[in-house]
Amino acid sequence: MRVTIITVVYNAEQFLRDCIESVLVQDYPDLEYILIDGSSTDDSLKIAKEYDSSISILISEPDSGMYDALNKGITLATGEVIGILNADDMFVDSVVISSVVREFKAKEIEAVYGDLNYIDRSDVKKVRRKWRSSSAKPIDVALGWMPAHPALFIRKHLFKKFGGYELSYGSAADYELMVRYFYTYRINTVHLPMLMVNMRSGGMSNKSAKQRYNAFCWDYKALKHHKVPFPMFALLLKKLRKIKQFF
Repeated sequence: MRVTIITVVYNAEQFLRDCIESVLVQDYPDLEYILIDGSSTDDSLKIAKEYDSSISILISEPDSGMYDALNKGITLATGEVIGILNADDMFVDSVVISSVVREFKAKEIEAVYGDLNYIDRSDVKKVRRKWRSSSAKPIDVALGWMPAHPALFIRKHLFKKFGGYELSYGSAADYELMVRYFYTYRINTVHLPMLMVNMRSGGMSNKSAKQRYNAFCWDYKALKHHKVPFPMFALLLKKLRKIKQFF
């Protein structure tokens, strides 16, 4: 079973090396790594090229943002399973992919998701939040639940069947995709209770009050589009669920 990991990057020279190396040390042999650079103006592409012999596909060209680049990567992917690792994140150890593959091989499932830590952007040893997911049913999405997107692995055929990331949802395009897959289409999933990803805090949807407001509006739009009942209630619960991540 081939697994494709996709990283998209734009001006992430400070963290990109950690991300790349966390992929390349995986002990699973049939691993395809696609890195798509959005014409960075810093040294991101230069750093990526240092690993050119180990990166399956390396592209640098303008795009319409992170999710447009991810859609490009999904189209190029030859793996049966696809995972997304952001340029400022990293796998926690070398057995993440092999552990995920064992779940796919042991069960008739369409997606596997695990847990992650939010870490300080400058000190990777400082854990700010712990996102511990759980087994869930579609109704749980309506109750504010969602998997951790960077720790989610999906069979590629689902992207062909149900579509990729919808750019009209801005920074909430990943949330809309998960609502679509988990709630509307009710894909068969399993939670693998292991820490998979260290995710640096301060993502693009949380950089300012305006961006947080926009993300909230896009989340609401996604829930309304997929006819999730009482979307404002779902969003309130989604916020409340984050509280326990700090303890």
